[in-house]
Amino acid sequence: MRSPQELGYRQPAEWEPHAACWVAWAHDAEEWAGQIEAARREFVAMCEAIAPTEKLEILVMPGEATGAARLALGHLLDQGLARFHAIPYGDIWLRDIAPIFVSNRTKHTKQLDQLEQLASTEPKKQTQLAALDFAWNGWGEKYLFKHDAQVAEAIASSLDLPIFKFPWILEGGAVEVDGQGTCLTTKQCLLNPNRNPHLPQSEIETRLKQALGVNKILWLDRGLKNDHTDGHIDTIARFVAPGQVMCMRSLGNTDPNQEVLDQIATRLKTFVDAQGRSLQVVEIPSPGKVLDRHGELMPASYLNFYIANDRVVVPTYGSEFDDLAVKAIAVHFPDRQVIGLSARAILSGGGAFHCITQPQPLI
Repeated sequence: MRSPQELGYRQPAEWEPHAACWVAWAHDAEEWAGQIEAARREFVAMCEAIAPTEKLEILVMPGEATGAARLALGHLLDQGLARFHAIPYGDIWLRDIAPIFVSNRTKHTKQLDQLEQLASTEPKKQTQLAALDFAWNGWGEKYLFKHDAQVAEAIASSLDLPIFKFPWILEGGAVEVDGQGTCLTTKQCLLNPNRNPHLPQSEIETRLKQALGVNKILWLDRGLKNDHTDGHIDTIARFVAPGQVMCMRSLGNTDPNQEVLDQIATRLKTFVDAQGRSLQVVEIPSPGKVLDRHGELMPASYLNFYIANDRVVVPTYGSEFDDLAVKAIAVHFPDRQVIGLSARAILSGGGAFHCITQPQPLI
């Protein structure tokens, strides 16, 4: 079978237009260890920030559609800004368990092409959508929740999309693309023996290129401390424009990630992207030491923001650097409203706003 890349598909950059955003309602109280209600409140606030700019497609478990989820999100449903999908799932991390969407610009039918050629020597093209479904092993067999392995195919089927299935492990949060042929990732995750131990780095690069429609893979070494995803890229480096990448810097000597953040910034400054550009590296503050209720370090990152159509939703953690970081991110999104919202309870489950969202590109 021909690969997505061979058929002209690519994963768009997150700042490209979205038709919708896929999310899921937290339903398993046991997995949230007393934080589920706080996480739900943060989730609702995020949804309210996203909904005016793109439709929300919300996964709910049976019973939740008329229960707690309806009570919390009914105002968005009633306004036509969201809809529920009764698709079984384990937890809310749709960046990793939902399909990665790719788009392909292909010509219209022959008849439409002929009509368009009467008005123009350059026929218009139509963007088409497909879904990528990778094998799933619960972040290296750490968290194997029931139904998560079937979510990507279920969402693709609900949209009646062509689906490309791959027998190797990849989570959406492990890759970051610029939409122009470049992909960032980490060795700690994709070269981890708990993902694809039978695949050398060169083979993983080839497969990433074929699946995501990219031409160049740029590797960072490792991510934040206590990150159960084994160094997902979406907490340490994000593209914010073509040729421009954002990372974090420590503002105090108590930041437990100071060493790794310095290494990341230094490494990014050596990178050249698929278009031959030396990456412009933008550094924003790190949240520093963020502890959970038990005094354990959490992998807090301001880079785990979600880029919606006309706004950027940035996670905050009650750190002294929250406001500074939101303002620093806003400088690089002059055409979008940048909103800082609490994500501390969601982080107690392992991630933040980028981890729980999956954009569906506009076609």
